[in-house]
Amino acid sequence: MLRCDAATGVPSSLGRLEEFAVLHAVHAAGVAVPEPLFACADPAVVGKPFFVMRRVAGSAAGRPITLDPALEAARPALAGRLGRELARLQRVRPPRADLTFLPPYGGPAAAIAELRACLDRYPNPRPVLEWALHWAETHLPEPLPPVLAHRDFRTGNYLVDGGRLTAILDWEFAGWGDPDEDIGWFCCKGWRFGRLDREAGGIADRAHFYRGYESESGRRLDPARIHFWEVYANIRWAVIAMQQSDRFLIGGARNLSTAITGRRATECELELLMLLDPVNAAAYA
Repeated sequence: MLRCDAATGVPSSLGRLEEFAVLHAVHAAGVAVPEPLFACADPAVVGKPFFVMRRVAGSAAGRPITLDPALEAARPALAGRLGRELARLQRVRPPRADLTFLPPYGGPAAAIAELRACLDRYPNPRPVLEWALHWAETHLPEPLPPVLAHRDFRTGNYLVDGGRLTAILDWEFAGWGDPDEDIGWFCCKGWRFGRLDREAGGIADRAHFYRGYESESGRRLDPARIHFWEVYANIRWAVIAMQQSDRFLIGGARNLSTAITGRRATECELELLMLLDPVNAAAYA
């Protein structure tokens, strides 16, 4: 399978040669990923830098993974396996001579400041996002030692074949981050694909995902920290959704999915209201 740059992209994404280096590191750590084979920086070959990885069987389509009745019995075990894979990924920690291109991690405060800087560049006000950012700034968790974070660890970015996890895909947002960042992202409502009742990626209760992670990591998860990172996930997904729509409106990408992704920012704002005002959550539903 060949992977190369699209004509436009989200500012925080890695280049293909950097993504190849990340994939190589996590494959060596024993994470279930396609085997990276080789990379090439010469644009004369296919017109842009690229890398090639081994093909893996399975489908990443979110709605069949969450809704197909044939997968019903397999989903709790799938959630547990994903938790174990995430814990295995987090064994990759800085400093790493092969990953020096990844910026150092400044903790939760820096992560929130980065989102605020993105939002400040938008001309139209987003009051709910501003409110959520203020909440995050005043509820920062204690920093933990950084780990390698996938930063798009969700249903839709892993392959399932016959109910079995075969590979985790799409490492273009990877970077040093908080151990709970990917957990909050995986549980974000935006990635449940029609099964909003299943908080772990639309496939199971959180308990199955958490147990898999805790059994492999040896670390007990703190619900308050997960809540913070789930709020962060919704703010970040809203910002990315606006950046994706900009690829169509400003960057020239002619792709319907990219064009309409901007509406997902409003969905994130609704979820933020429910997360941060649980007493009145029923009024927002």
